[in-house]
Amino acid sequence: MESSKTLISNYPQTHPSLPERLSENMAKLASVQQHLPNRGVNLQRGLLRIALTFAAAAFTFAPRAFAQISGASPASSVNSTSGPVSAIGSQNQWSWTESFDGSLNTVGDVMELDSSVGDTFGPHTFVGAGIPVYFVHATAISSTGTSTANSFTALGDFHALVRLSFPNSTLNFKTQLTGTAPTGSTSNGISTGHATFDWTNRFDRAIDKWTPFLELGVANSLPDTFIYRRPFASFGTLAHFQGGTEYQILDWLGVAASGFDVAPWGSQTINSRVVGNGAGASGGHGRPFQNGQKVTGGSDLTADNGFATEVDLSPGKTAALTLGYSHSIHYDLSTFSFGVTVNMSELLRRSSL
Repeated sequence: MESSKTLISNYPQTHPSLPERLSENMAKLASVQQHLPNRGVNLQRGLLRIALTFAAAAFTFAPRAFAQISGASPASSVNSTSGPVSAIGSQNQWSWTESFDGSLNTVGDVMELDSSVGDTFGPHTFVGAGIPVYFVHATAISSTGTSTANSFTALGDFHALVRLSFPNSTLNFKTQLTGTAPTGSTSNGISTGHATFDWTNRFDRAIDKWTPFLELGVANSLPDTFIYRRPFASFGTLAHFQGGTEYQILDWLGVAASGFDVAPWGSQTINSRVVGNGAGASGGHGRPFQNGQKVTGGSDLTADNGFATEVDLSPGKTAALTLGYSHSIHYDLSTFSFGVTVNMSELLRRSSL
């Protein structure tokens, strides 16, 4: 794959600016509905309505939760988020979470509504599973300057995980094994078409308000939630690393900064989410996921490195909000990310009191 400088020099410069992409995002999602069959329109409207309902619920219950903050861990999804996840263990009870998150950049917008359930077994073991629905909007621009919209809503891959947590005053340790089944479509880049795994290990230690952390993982597909939601799905062996620190400003407000690296080896295949099936974006130039719907190559195809920052708001146990910014040096790509998680099981417990 070409170097970052070459990639950006060959990359078409006719894309709209990032602020324009952010401000027009919801309007574009609405416009997609006009080109779908009636059945698809109803489905997408229903799914987006659900996503917005959960986002509204997060802010509706947040004020009530402020009065009940006790230093407990915030609501968390069964899936790992784009930012660091504490190595401290989970509560000993079942969980049901609904999360809506996304990554927005000049390449396209990839958003996901994820429904996850799980339970703890003893003080150290958590088992969970879930299934996501994706909302993608992108505009591919060919070498002749022709633009083609690629927008869709699609079911993602079923995922399940086992997580072991070992809190310790000296060093917290967490290890997590995640597997997916190929229930999503490969033609639009949601799935690789293969069963995948990811084994991630995390170490962290709280020092006053600071929590330095290190994550190390191996996988046969780049985890979809590693730092930011990428505009492609990948298949091929790789290792991924993230190291940084968190700082707890208030009980409900924290920030984090980290650096990351993805080191693949062997043959790699990517299925693009921003280029329609059978289409090409720029005749073999630019970022590989913009050159065709399916691209196979060497380790440079999915290599990545850069830095990320994040702000986390966790007003109690019922809701959590995450805002993040990351920059991929390898792809020369800046991404804004967001995430809203609602702990449905906690809301049900409170409603039964």
